[in-house]
Amino acid sequence: MKKVLRLIFVIFSAVLFTLSVFVLFMSKWLLKTWANLTMDELLFHLKANLKGTNPDIIRNCITHYAIPSFAVAALFIAAIVFLRKKKKTQVILSIVGVLASICCIIFAFKQLDRKLMIVDYIEKNSQESTFIEDEYVDPSTVNLVFPETKRNVVYIYLESMEVTYSDESHGGAFEQNVIPELTELAMNNECFGGNSNKLNGGVAFTGCTYTMGALFAQSSGLPLKTGLSRNDMDTQEEFFPGVVAFGDILKSNGYTNELMIGSRATFGGRQLYFVNHGDYTIFDYDHAVEAGLIPSNYYRWWGYEDEKLFDYARSEMTRLNDEGQPFNLTLLTVDTHFEDGYVCRNCGNSFGDDQYSNVFNCSDSQVSQFVSWIQEQDFYENTTIIICGDHPTMDSDYCENVDEEYSRKVYTCIINPAAEVQNPDNVRQYSTLDMFPTSLAAMGVSIEGDRLGLGTNLFSDEKTLIEKYGYDQVASELGAKSVFLDSLNQISITDTLLDRITTRSDIFVEYTATDDDNCEILVSVDTYTKLTAGALIERLEVEVTYGDTTDGPFTLSGFEADGNIYYNEENIKVPMDTDVTVSFYVVGTDGERYYIKDAVSSSENQIIPEKSTEQTSN
Repeated sequence: MKKVLRLIFVIFSAVLFTLSVFVLFMSKWLLKTWANLTMDELLFHLKANLKGTNPDIIRNCITHYAIPSFAVAALFIAAIVFLRKKKKTQVILSIVGVLASICCIIFAFKQLDRKLMIVDYIEKNSQESTFIEDEYVDPSTVNLVFPETKRNVVYIYLESMEVTYSDESHGGAFEQNVIPELTELAMNNECFGGNSNKLNGGVAFTGCTYTMGALFAQSSGLPLKTGLSRNDMDTQEEFFPGVVAFGDILKSNGYTNELMIGSRATFGGRQLYFVNHGDYTIFDYDHAVEAGLIPSNYYRWWGYEDEKLFDYARSEMTRLNDEGQPFNLTLLTVDTHFEDGYVCRNCGNSFGDDQYSNVFNCSDSQVSQFVSWIQEQDFYENTTIIICGDHPTMDSDYCENVDEEYSRKVYTCIINPAAEVQNPDNVRQYSTLDMFPTSLAAMGVSIEGDRLGLGTNLFSDEKTLIEKYGYDQVASELGAKSVFLDSLNQISITDTLLDRITTRSDIFVEYTATDDDNCEILVSVDTYTKLTAGALIERLEVEVTYGDTTDGPFTLSGFEADGNIYYNEENIKVPMDTDVTVSFYVVGTDGERYYIKDAVSSSENQIIPEKSTEQTSN
């Protein structure tokens, strides 16, 4: 018996050590790769479609973190195996391994919590707030009056572009101005800096600090908080159908909407969102391949370079103008994505071995040249150009020397607006949410009340939420759970979501003999269901069938430290040496019961997971 217990403990120690080292290395990778990672962003991308992700990120994770973590674990396991004849030493090493594992897990959690504020996030999301509901202005209830001659708009989202990269004299935080031409553009046009003679920009709140969240925020006036603990928006047929967004408004007023990006639009749910809200024509990497603009095997960085994006945009703008309809051409750059950006053939070496600065400087020049080209065209007189960073950079070290007291803001510039700032001396305190009504106002649209979504028209005298409540209060309220925002996303349990739950769920059964004829079983399900669909799933259930008898349903409850394993708390008694089938279901908040899969045991009570692709509602 002692030998068996020692063996179990040694195996437990080896498994725990392997998992803890892997967790430690992965936490290091997360914090190294995403310097400004937030819980919202992490939860979004854990379950978002990875198609279109820069493969360098995945390769870096595997090469520099996953493989080394398993190598360390392999050394520990090898040492345990080597000491198998020295039982006491092996046990001592196993104890050391368990203690080291606990330390690794605690250290990893503390590191992640310090950056992600996990505990604070959980506390906020367990509290309900009516702030969003109270402050939200539904665009469908607002009188919007377009000018008689509708203006075109070119909306350029610049990946990771911040005011921060300008020099201190212009309101930035760097000694040398990395974005001199963008600085000049903003200073000579509109960034709502009043009489400060410094650049101004919008802060990014929770739900707005990653690309999809940023696009959603600036075009709907709402943070992207799906109500799902882990985002599965790519499993949905619609993206926030309860929201009226920028593209919806333009589409209903006769505009042609087009989204141009150099990566795959499916990544992060971008295609779903823009098609749902404004029926945008999608011009992405896949479209460029299909159109023969680039070879099928051509792939740089996230798809194709910004140089090509701007070239294609020139052609598209000319074509759209020739069609005679007002147009909205929305661009998203990608060369300046972390880590350190992509060095294209146009990039110089003004900043020596500081690659990211060289890439930002290159983007600065390309955007300026693109704007100059637009200004030379006949349609420019009736075209408004809006340039915004999408979110602060997530690069691990680019802004590490920036003073913590410095407020990092997203770059903002509006060129050739059909509106004037009511109080030109006023330095506005605003967020990226305010770009929604401000963009329409810049196109000459009269907005009743000067507010849409959670945003305020910055050309008006109406106060922004930050000016009204202060940054800290707004940040806190937006971080809390909002039943109202959940109602707007109208998420549902789809076949695609059920497929994902099926794929990511495994049923396990542990038997304990009670007498010669019977045993009790503990059913556990290792699943992402609760974390994936917390807003949709009411509970998890299992039914146990043996012979002609079906017991249950038994509700699974509780979870282990990783938050993924759910189990039954009731004793389920079954005859010994009998085939047993355990059926797994989820019960949705819609009241429906969805079959997921079975696990079938043999007469020796050895459980064999059996995946099923069939989903039925009972």
